[in-house]
Amino acid sequence: MESKTTAGVATLKAHLALYVSDVEKSMEFYRGMLGIEPAKVRPGYAKFDVERPPLNLTLNENAGRAGRGAVSHLGIQVASTGDVLELRERWRAAGLPTFDEMGTNCCYALQDKTWVRDPDGYEWEAFVVLEDNLAETALCCVPEAEAASGETGEGASTSSPAMLPTASPATSPAAPTAAPASSDASASPASAASCATPAADAATVGCCGATAPATITR
Repeated sequence: MESKTTAGVATLKAHLALYVSDVEKSMEFYRGMLGIEPAKVRPGYAKFDVERPPLNLTLNENAGRAGRGAVSHLGIQVASTGDVLELRERWRAAGLPTFDEMGTNCCYALQDKTWVRDPDGYEWEAFVVLEDNLAETALCCVPEAEAASGETGEGASTSSPAMLPTASPATSPAAPTAAPASSDASASPASAASCATPAADAATVGCCGATAPATITR
């Protein structure tokens, strides 16, 4: 598959390289999520060559550097809510817990989406934009202290985030209930908010609009 950028450069696909703590566990997750086998496997390394959407995804085993770090979230934009639901059912059939946000106000756009989380905490959404370029309303992806002080950045929202339990797909029960946010980031659930996604940091607020606490559904 080949496309052209505005500069006229022939491009093939985007490349995403993730550090993972255990390449075997991560391969199992991405087999289920992407529905394909890795194109290349070496000790501590795996490559998934995805045709749609065009993506060269590599997993690089390095336990010391694995985890979200500066990554907010990852996603696959699809054409319709039906496509979101189809991907959700595929992920559930592969044994991956999912979390839905339907009719959510995310990044100044009305969206339907569903989420999964890989063994290292990287969160992926499948989403459709139903209405774009909504009016500026509130804070988005800023620490609670900054939000309380009234400092605002681009894309902000003061809405209360929904909560996503932080248990990994391999260990989470079929339908755990959400818990309130805690000041202890190591034990707190993540915020399933727009712009930030289900964030790992408990000190983060999001901008998905008022969404009731939800559950993981297998």
